Amino acid sequence: MATIVYQKDKRSGITYAYESISYWDKDKQQSRSKRTLIGRVDSKTGEIVPTDGRGRKKKEGGQAVTKRGPDPSVQTARYFYGATYLLDEIGSHTGIAEDLKACFPGTYRQILSIAYYLILEDSAPLYRFEKWNHLHKHPYGENITSQRSSDLFASITEDAKYKFFRLQGKRRTEEEFWAYDITTISSQSELLRQVQYGWNKENDPLPQLNLALVFGETSNLPFYYRKLADNIPDSKTVGNLLADLDVLGFSKVKLVMDRGFYSKENINALLKDHVKFLIAVKVSLVFIRKELDAIYDGFRSFEYYSEKYELYGRTVRTKWDYTQHRPYKGDTLTQSKRMYIHFYYNIDRAAEDEKAFDRKLITLRQELESGKRQPEHDKLYQKYFETKTTPKRGTKVTVNAEAVNKAKRYFGFFALMTNETMDAITALELYRNKDVVEKAFGNLKERLNMRRTLVSSEKSLDGKIFVEFIALIYLSYIKKQMQDTDLFKNYTLQGVLDQLDVIECFESPGKKLRIGELLSKQKEIYESLGVIPPTSL
Repeated sequence: MATIVYQKDKRSGITYAYESISYWDKDKQQSRSKRTLIGRVDSKTGEIVPTDGRGRKKKEGGQAVTKRGPDPSVQTARYFYGATYLLDEIGSHTGIAEDLKACFPGTYRQILSIAYYLILEDSAPLYRFEKWNHLHKHPYGENITSQRSSDLFASITEDAKYKFFRLQGKRRTEEEFWAYDITTISSQSELLRQVQYGWNKENDPLPQLNLALVFGETSNLPFYYRKLADNIPDSKTVGNLLADLDVLGFSKVKLVMDRGFYSKENINALLKDHVKFLIAVKVSLVFIRKELDAIYDGFRSFEYYSEKYELYGRTVRTKWDYTQHRPYKGDTLTQSKRMYIHFYYNIDRAAEDEKAFDRKLITLRQELESGKRQPEHDKLYQKYFETKTTPKRGTKVTVNAEAVNKAKRYFGFFALMTNETMDAITALELYRNKDVVEKAFGNLKERLNMRRTLVSSEKSLDGKIFVEFIALIYLSYIKKQMQDTDLFKNYTLQGVLDQLDVIECFESPGKKLRIGELLSKQKEIYESLGVIPPTSL
């Protein structure tokens, strides 16, 4: 599919129009694009003026006029350019720069420069941007003070953000599954309404908010996020997610979700909106255990064993009792919907679960025999033990063998549920790819300095998260390319950026931009990341 791409020459100030045709490179196993110059954009009329392909406008009668040369530099300067050049090229390839320009025409260069800074400086606070600006060539090309960055964040509107989500989402294939997950972000700002005290994995004694992300599982790139209050359960967010995706214009949706998003209401909502989904479910659910019990005895047959994943996998076709309340008709629609449950059994996981369970039973029995009962364990005492106390023998504790055996029966099992036809191993691979979201959360919190947010207003917080999100797209792209080309065998993500960041460029009055020396390994990194190495203009 051909699209028109606009690119402004920083030296001359001229905007050129290119025809971009995307195609799949079978050798490199990645999406590529081929661009053909159409012409230059008239700054007054906005019309595309055809050229002969060498930057000269065509006159009537076939005569060409000489193209205006680049604006000469007004000063002699040297900058680090290799890494920011890489980000420039990624922004062009993924359409980030083009989409930002369409949504934020007056500030997109500032957004890009702050995103570049966050990526390259690894957790550095924004007040150090001035030093970085003096050393690096970047889209905005000027210093961005703390006050200016705060004003920038506050100027980012919901309407512009959703326009960007819509543009980026259209660049993702609708055939891929989209991973959806939620994380918590701690904040040192106490004046924000959605920031509340809660619990997170880091055990931070700070109020928090939730951040939801949607990633493409094939592209490994995020294109949507939403900020949530910390006290909202994951399962309560699916309805709004579906509504947002509808607003963004995405009709064919496929979601991969963790079991925290499972509820009968959510499954019915997904089915109502004709959404394809793959979701983890608890084996303890009554209807799940009923289906597992029916195939339990022959589950560990060799024919169901996967050597690649070292587990057993089987698929059961079942029916879901779908219900839909229809206020406009004053009734409730009930139907039987086709559903598939993929069951898995892992021997190592079963052994670990049983060891942990036995250790727990030992602790519980010791508490009962010593008379040091813990109130929070009362239900477990009643479920797994029988106690008798006599004056002579004291307290005698016996294990409820039937309850223990019933609990151990399902150790090592886990299940996925879907309304899409696929085999158990395909479903497992799709679900395991969901960890791109979890890795993205790690990038967001650690590398992008979002473990602690400190802003003075809701608007500033919203804007800052959006710029962090832009940086996250770049990081996700680089990480995906590094995985596909095995760059991680020799470099870390930071190592790749460091290798390129030292490449310099030189500006002189009246002269073209000159690129410093490139080593062979630096050229190889660019090529592995799908970018043509920079050359002197």
